[in-house]
Amino acid sequence: MHRMQQRVVGRVARWWRWTTTSTFVVGLLSLAWFLFRTGTKPSRAAYPCQRVAATNAGTWLTLYFLPILSITGFVGEKRSWRRRLATVVVVAAASIAAAWFTNGPGLFGSAAEGPIDLILEERLALGAPASDLFVVRGTSGNDNDVAALIGLMAEHGAHFYRSAETGETSGPDGFVGSNDVVLLKINCQWDQRGGTNTDLLKAVIGAIVDHPDGFAGEVIVADNGQAQYGTRGNGGSMDWSWNNAEERSQSVQDVVDSYAAEHAVSAVLWDPITDRRVAEYSEGDPEDGYVLVDPPSPTTGAIVAYPKFHTEYGTCVSFRRGIWDPSRGTYDADRLVLINLPVLKPHTIFGVTGCIKHYMGVTSDALTRVAGARAHESVGTGGMGTEIAGTRFPTLNILDAIWASLTPGVGPQVRYGDATKVGVIAASTDPVALDYWGAKYILTQGARATGTRNTDSLDPDSQRSFATWLRLSMDELAAAGHRVTVDEARMNVFVREIAGS
Repeated sequence: MHRMQQRVVGRVARWWRWTTTSTFVVGLLSLAWFLFRTGTKPSRAAYPCQRVAATNAGTWLTLYFLPILSITGFVGEKRSWRRRLATVVVVAAASIAAAWFTNGPGLFGSAAEGPIDLILEERLALGAPASDLFVVRGTSGNDNDVAALIGLMAEHGAHFYRSAETGETSGPDGFVGSNDVVLLKINCQWDQRGGTNTDLLKAVIGAIVDHPDGFAGEVIVADNGQAQYGTRGNGGSMDWSWNNAEERSQSVQDVVDSYAAEHAVSAVLWDPITDRRVAEYSEGDPEDGYVLVDPPSPTTGAIVAYPKFHTEYGTCVSFRRGIWDPSRGTYDADRLVLINLPVLKPHTIFGVTGCIKHYMGVTSDALTRVAGARAHESVGTGGMGTEIAGTRFPTLNILDAIWASLTPGVGPQVRYGDATKVGVIAASTDPVALDYWGAKYILTQGARATGTRNTDSLDPDSQRSFATWLRLSMDELAAAGHRVTVDEARMNVFVREIAGS
């Protein structure tokens, strides 16, 4: 009887492995699930699980249905020209369906020509201390937007370049030094408009390496797609086929490669190490992986986790502690400059993704889940505030709102057809203020301008999820000594209009 049970269990296990790893079975079941679950309500197609199913369904149509359809329609001597023409039409229709499933209904066009007409007004804070927000509008990403942003910041005393010599955009108090290691934290878990704009990324890297003192440092473009979810259901990619850019084929890796011949610029995807727990360099562990800081936060329940890794240039980086010098056995915390480059968008569960929630691409969802305090679940309790306070506060945040979904809940994946041209980038050293302003004046205002009535999930002044966890995150950061605010009376907003292209 025992052997019989073992055989049954073995057969079930083999069957389960086959059904969950077979492209044919997974694709066919995904197609059936997508059609059944979407039903007569097309808006359900925007759900993350439906988008993963749609991608699998597109793969199935491409790999199995189309070849069989083509062969059966053309082979045989008795196939009439009418039958063959019908086959061509059906194959073409099926090909379009496969492309739609794989890349979304917006692949062949955009939601709006734009930019949408938003009211973005300058204002001066009524009290001190105040957070400065710098806004550039009218950009398409591949113009002089970053140069305009750096100039606007300099006009108000915020120098992008750190230098002993004071210049138009540089000074001893600047953000980026000529020998710094600059980590650009982007979003690459999703393709199309769901990831950081690669034109913007290219311009930021260009500005860094164009340091007035010459640039002898290193630029690292990084993210953790968590090896889960994402466009393909297995995390992030630095080389998507469809990207957030004017030239849609321009991936993050393409941008990095365009600079790598002359400068130390690399792309690092943390997905492969996201489930590997390691110790710090100073504790004698040279391996790449994630460091967990126990115990969980008593206020948010979050466990701090951060990457520790080598770059292709041999640089040893601890996201929390800085650049490790193995010969001296010391860290240089100040040499690691963190520029946070999130794309502003709605989120199905947590309302809005911006500077704060962008730190989900820093922590490890896998290891914190095993430790009993899953990072993603802690977002709603202010856990990303715990993560930022316990790792590294961004040197500068640059918010990408060049293209944005203005439909509540359509995110974190944003297809081309989901997005509207907004044409805005904004920067601040205060990630909370930038999230508040972006959610209120871009997402909420934009959604209302396009006819959406219920914008509570986007509104930072509502009582919904985003408004609540943004303040909880703010409390965590304030308790750690960081100056952050959601009080508009303590925000200076400076706006510059450019022509765009």
